[in-house]
Amino acid sequence: MKNIVYIGLGSNIGDKKGRLEQARGMIAGIGDVKIIQTSSLYLTSPWGNPDQEDFINQVIKVSTGLPAGDLLDRLQQIEIKMGRQRNVKWGPRTIDLDILLYGDEVIDSPELRVPHPHMRERLFVLIPLREINADLVFPDDGVKLREVLVSVLDREENRGIRKI
Repeated sequence: MKNIVYIGLGSNIGDKKGRLEQARGMIAGIGDVKIIQTSSLYLTSPWGNPDQEDFINQVIKVSTGLPAGDLLDRLQQIEIKMGRQRNVKWGPRTIDLDILLYGDEVIDSPELRVPHPHMRERLFVLIPLREINADLVFPDDGVKLREVLVSVLDREENRGIRKI
């Protein structure tokens, strides 16, 4: 059975656009993963640790038959191949690949939490996600993406994010 999965991509070191393109190519090269749709690119202020360069972020929608844990392993392998080092929480990164949603599953394990635990706070996830699927409903509580986005926009006022 194929699952629809949303993956967040981000980079704030070096050739950010090039890194996202490279990561998309490597994701497309994973067996049993097909990229269905990609959002626009967004220039975003850093989240959690503001003392670093701006990020370029994007969300992609993929179809896969891989179990969530296997997909996570493959994405982490891509991060490592692209030079990602996990030295500082929310710090600079060559590439960041996060499973945001995995079908209608709710996963809470030490390795993976889905829906992604911080995605409802981050415009750099919510805005590109809306671009791909404005009617999305979160599987854990049935809340609509539009409702979450309105709340975050009220708080953040679209600061720190722009389509490029």
